[in-house]
Amino acid sequence: IFKFLGAISVDLGKDRIKPYLLTILTPLYRELNSNYAEQDPTLKNLSQEIIELLKKLVGLEAFSLAFSSVQKQANQKRAMRKKQRALQTVANPDIAARRKLKRHKNKAETRKRKIESLRPLHKAKRHRSHALKDLAMVE
Repeated sequence: IFKFLGAISVDLGKDRIKPYLLTILTPLYRELNSNYAEQDPTLKNLSQEIIELLKKLVGLEAFSLAFSSVQKQANQKRAMRKKQRALQTVANPDIAARRKLKRHKNKAETRKRKIESLRPLHKAKRHRSHALKDLAMVE
């Protein structure tokens, strides 16, 4: 898709690309600022190249205005999601508690994996699933 966006940008030219600049920059900015673990470095490099191409094509001033607008939108969305999450914590404490327990469980599992990778002979204790025990009727 990024290659397609770059090709369309070059094909449209300087004057006709300006109305679509925000639409093109949004996924590129998202890819540049993402920090998830399984990120593909070639994708990040490609988005950087297309941003440089757009900068040369449109001009620095128009590009800077559009890029700052995209940044502003992304920050507003991030703040809105954070606010919604905080409101949900107050409105639905049971859902928030479940989310917190899940996060702590994942953190413990990550810690155990890290210990195993650092010390291969040491086996960290794993939490056993008691699914069958939970299903049995205990008096």
